[in-house]
Amino acid sequence: MQDITDEEGNALDEYFTTHIPVTDPSKGGVTTRQGFSMVALDPLSEDYLMTRAIATHKTPTEIIGELVREKIAATA
Repeated sequence: MQDITDEEGNALDEYFTTHIPVTDPSKGGVTTRQGFSMVALDPLSEDYLMTRAIATHKTPTEIIGELVREKIAATA
């Protein structure tokens, strides 16, 4: 992952300070408080997602949800 700016670092710090992930050994990984499992991303996807999250002031989960809904709408 590339270095991030101070602004990006502060945005990530603020996000993870208020959205603390918790571990769930029974699910074999890290889950959010809503119970959704987190997944590993390739570097390109991670960079895109985090850049878009910071630029739009949305969470990565919101962006993924939008992408999924767009894909579903395109195939309907």
